[in-house]
Amino acid sequence: IDGQNAELVGISDLHNPKYDGMEIADVFVDLGIDESEVPEGICIPTLTLHVYPSDDLEESFQTSQAMQYTGVVAASFIFTSLVFLLYDYFVRRRQTKVMERIMRQDKIVSNVFPTAIRDRLYQSQEKHQKGNGRRHSERSDFNSGFEIPDFEEGSQLYGSAPMADLFPSVSVVFADIVGFTAWSSAREPHQVFVLLETIYCAFDRIAYRHSVFKVETVGDCYVSVVGLPEPVDKHAVVACRFARECKMKMGELTLKLEVSLGPDTGDLDLRTGIHSGQVTAGVLRGERSRFQLFGDTMNTAARMEQTGEPHRIHLSRTSADLLTEAGLGRWITPRSSKVFVKGKGQMQTYWLRTTKARKLKPAGSDMNTVAETEETDEESETSECSNLSLSVDRDQGMTKIERLVEWNVEVLGKLLQQVIASRGGMVNDIEYLSRAERSTGRDGGTVLDEFTPIIPLKRFDVGDLRARRRPSSIDIGDEAKSQLRSYLSEIAGMYRENAFHNFQHASHVTASVKKMLARIVKVDGEENGFAANRGIHSVNNDRHLDDLVTHGYGITSDPLTQFAVVFSAVIHDVDHPGVPNAQLVKEKTRNAEIYKKSVAEQNSVEIAWDMLMSDEYSALRACIYQTESDLRRFRQLVVNTVMATDIVDKELQALRKNRWDAAFSNASPPSTENDDDRKATIVIEHLIQASDVSHTMQHWHIYKAWNERFFMECYGAYKAGRADSDPSASWYKGEIGFFDYYVIPLAKKLDRCGVFGVSSDEYLNYAEANRDEWVREGKAMVEEYVSKYNSAQ
Repeated sequence: IDGQNAELVGISDLHNPKYDGMEIADVFVDLGIDESEVPEGICIPTLTLHVYPSDDLEESFQTSQAMQYTGVVAASFIFTSLVFLLYDYFVRRRQTKVMERIMRQDKIVSNVFPTAIRDRLYQSQEKHQKGNGRRHSERSDFNSGFEIPDFEEGSQLYGSAPMADLFPSVSVVFADIVGFTAWSSAREPHQVFVLLETIYCAFDRIAYRHSVFKVETVGDCYVSVVGLPEPVDKHAVVACRFARECKMKMGELTLKLEVSLGPDTGDLDLRTGIHSGQVTAGVLRGERSRFQLFGDTMNTAARMEQTGEPHRIHLSRTSADLLTEAGLGRWITPRSSKVFVKGKGQMQTYWLRTTKARKLKPAGSDMNTVAETEETDEESETSECSNLSLSVDRDQGMTKIERLVEWNVEVLGKLLQQVIASRGGMVNDIEYLSRAERSTGRDGGTVLDEFTPIIPLKRFDVGDLRARRRPSSIDIGDEAKSQLRSYLSEIAGMYRENAFHNFQHASHVTASVKKMLARIVKVDGEENGFAANRGIHSVNNDRHLDDLVTHGYGITSDPLTQFAVVFSAVIHDVDHPGVPNAQLVKEKTRNAEIYKKSVAEQNSVEIAWDMLMSDEYSALRACIYQTESDLRRFRQLVVNTVMATDIVDKELQALRKNRWDAAFSNASPPSTENDDDRKATIVIEHLIQASDVSHTMQHWHIYKAWNERFFMECYGAYKAGRADSDPSASWYKGEIGFFDYYVIPLAKKLDRCGVFGVSSDEYLNYAEANRDEWVREGKAMVEEYVSKYNSAQ
């Protein structure tokens, strides 16, 4: 049936039974006769029509629109949910960042301001915001400082009175790191901050335990106060405890840091001054607002520190009297002579006696009973004062030489990681090189005969650098590291106990070499791999990698060259006899008969090389080289570098001058690989020469110390009959000539090399300053040297 049309499809019931449930039945024909009126037996016809859907009908009504509509609705729901989830994520992340920032700022404010002052600042800021009817802006947070308003005469600058108070009874502590300025002049910048962060962090923790407020750090001076904002009855006692613990912690940390930061770190010390009295303290508003202390007490405490002595705690009479009142008079001893304090004249001051300690009462304990538990004097076998369980005696533990050995192990170990990384991490047995090892340097000539004007360096391309593994991922192995430590220990033991040419000086030269290699920087300031142990992987494009390949004339990209130069610095004075080569030749010593000239330098190379070639260091050698070409290149670099430290031999000096003129003169030809090798060789030689006399191009105090040692060595040789003339007679003028004709010209050449960055300017500035200072002070210093030598005999 289709509308009014009907089609016969067959006889009988042909509908599909699956549609039974959808049947529509209705009477199609009805004659309208009442059945009651029809006689029995008569049939009245009635036609009933049964209608069922067909398959065609079902197909005509089938559609995917419902699913499409459902999909659209579901997708809309999912999209909306994702939007809300993403929004919630960003809101939460923003809130987290805001909270983290608030926490950081709160921590900063808490560190800068005492808790009570911090709370007052917050309250004042809130009132200020409400009064102005505006929200708090980032510009006015405590980390950035207060906004500086326009000032009108007769009005308050910040709209409110300054937040300041008078604290009538506090103790101020000034603690200065002695020797820091000179020490830092010989260090890389990051090493300076490692030292300060380590020490100041330790002091901060001690201050927290004792409820001491850290006011500020001024350079290398740590300033703190006890007794504000909350009064402390025994503030002088707490200040002395704090200062004592800081002093002992300083001694412990510097010894430990010498292993990682190098020579002379263990010699750093603390000089502390304490004074008690009243101070005016408050928030000095403006850019970078800080909590500041003012008054005579601050000035006097600073004078106590300045007039004190290293490794001692200097007290004013006022502080000493407070200790006595607390029943702790045994803690102090009067200074033998009065000290002059600017603005106060002569003052009687006191030393705080410091010894090992047994137990320190916690910061929160009853200060009225503190007198029962404090220490006695320096001779006491037992003490009653401090819980310094981490403190160590400066003479215990490793010796200074052992600490220097460990530092050299760290330096050379990191370079070995870079050497292995440049080979793709390969470290195989080198038994097959045994014949080459036996023949290297054994051709019947002397070490000096091996000297070559140009060392062909290994060249790396951009692909090599890109494929190079990170040095930090390289493990040189326990065996190789143990052999490196053993080797350096033996080298240290073969240095003689000279005043100047000793293992300590060799380590000082090594530190300078390390610093100068780290300063070989790109024109745009990127550091090389030596500086950060990750430089190649921090370079982010091929153009910079290409620059890295060519910069430093190949030194930058070749770790073996860098290792060889540092290795040479460590061994360059092994077995040095403490007298010049000319004296050895005059005395016709056995080595002088063999080598003729550059006697000490050639002997050092032979001793160090023979030791390295012994069987017990095979794993160490396998880390250094894997091929015969690398072995011979390593040997050549060591020979040339150590020979460069002989600055007296006129033939070698003339040869170096000619090569310098050929390589760095204004008329030098365009750069070629051979020319780059020549320049690299010259740079290496000047690097080791500058490092060998680096004390002349560092802080004045470093120069004074090493100059005195060198004088003592030369004067001792004269007194022993191993020198023809008295060095004291010519030392003053000789040093001036040494600056004028060698040190300052050498510093200028470092600048002309064009690869040392700011180090060349730094070295030249120090050299000129030291020369001027020597002109003023040199004569008196020479007299002092002679007096010291004679009084020591």
